[in-house]
Amino acid sequence: MSPSAVSPSAGQAAGSSAPAERPQAATSGNNARRNKRRRHGRNPGGENVRPLAPVGQREDPQQDQADSRKPRRKHRGRKSAARPAPATAEAGGLLPPIEAGAVPRTPQHVAEPRREAAPPHRSAEREHHDAPLYAALDLGTNNCRLLVAQPTRPGQFRVVDAFSRIVRLGEGLAASGRLSDEAMDRSVEALKICAAKLKNRNIRRSRLIATEACRAADNGEMFLERVREETGLELEIINRETEARLAVSGCSSLVGREAKSVVLFDIGGGSSEIAVIRIGDNRSSRLANHITHWTSLPVGVVTLSERHGGRDVTPESFAGMVSEVEGMLANFDCPGESVHAPEDFHLIGTSGTVTTLAGVHLDLPRYDRRRVDGVWLSDDEVTAMQARLLSWDFSARAANPCIGPDRADLVLAGCAILEAIRKRWPSRRMRVADRGLREGLLTDMMADDGVWRRGRHRRNQRGGHRNPAKPEGQAS
Repeated sequence: MSPSAVSPSAGQAAGSSAPAERPQAATSGNNARRNKRRRHGRNPGGENVRPLAPVGQREDPQQDQADSRKPRRKHRGRKSAARPAPATAEAGGLLPPIEAGAVPRTPQHVAEPRREAAPPHRSAEREHHDAPLYAALDLGTNNCRLLVAQPTRPGQFRVVDAFSRIVRLGEGLAASGRLSDEAMDRSVEALKICAAKLKNRNIRRSRLIATEACRAADNGEMFLERVREETGLELEIINRETEARLAVSGCSSLVGREAKSVVLFDIGGGSSEIAVIRIGDNRSSRLANHITHWTSLPVGVVTLSERHGGRDVTPESFAGMVSEVEGMLANFDCPGESVHAPEDFHLIGTSGTVTTLAGVHLDLPRYDRRRVDGVWLSDDEVTAMQARLLSWDFSARAANPCIGPDRADLVLAGCAILEAIRKRWPSRRMRVADRGLREGLLTDMMADDGVWRRGRHRRNQRGGHRNPAKPEGQAS
């Protein structure tokens, strides 16, 4: 045997047929490697067998091959790089080997990520996500409400966080002229929650207001000093004219272009604001600029129900509540709206009273703001809903999911105020607004900062805008 001869293997010594099968095994290995290259799209001989492109897809093989790799890079979470395609596929591991028995990729698997890889609105979503945050807090006679929002499209914003709690700050105020210790305790606890929400967010600008209860109470200023010490929040007491204008600003998007005149009312816990709006041919971007007359009645659902009784309401006591409010409206020097065509004039109500009526009318299993906000009620529907509520006793009102026990003794007092307004300004329809002072505060702050001006919002993201001074009432 020559020195270069190879010793027979154990299989050969045993007389096996391995030497005869060796060329076939090499061919099988070549086929396996060729198939693998086909699956990886790297066959240098151009032998890949590719499915037919869908209708409308490019027929350039190199472009198609590059496109087929794009969704895989997106799916793997790797950034696209300007490298030769084969090197990227091999070095980056973008195309993992298909295990035995696995289903190969199909055109459908590739096309689905491509459609979702870069939606046209993704950049807008990121811009809105990075938009500045604004906060508005309204401490009323009955409720404590907070909204945190960021601007989106012109005149609109997205709510990021919200809080609302019935605190009944004005409970007993009409009789004593002071805020009770229990009412102040409830309100401070609610305001502590609001303070924690504001502290955990980077708020660019905020405005925190208090309304009728703090305006009318002898110890209103003393209470706000306690709030400042225990929560760190500085609330400002706004006057009634400001409250009326804020209510209009908050509901401006619900006034249609066809409307020539509107009476907007906000039935609160301790006062009710009414604004008469007349819109000419030159409509201002701020609806509050079109207010021609306004008034604030020193009566709300809490004060009226305490004087007349809100738990057990009879038709006679209800008529007495309506008569009292009508007497207050008689002192409001404002012309009627009968000179306008019915389709040009309507009412807008923003309060728990009108939203409750709408929820009961829609027979909602639970209150849903999305269903209620902006809904229209005809005059006959409002009349029917008020009669329905008046026919219920306290337990029936409390059992309704859109009223609940917290509002069961207040809702009919609100209906009485609404009835007096409807008698003064008859209208075929009324629009319901689940919005109010908070939305007005947010709208005014954003408009003052110019966040909706063309190109301004994008410059703000790059640091081109800074709030020059901390506004009064901003959370510390």
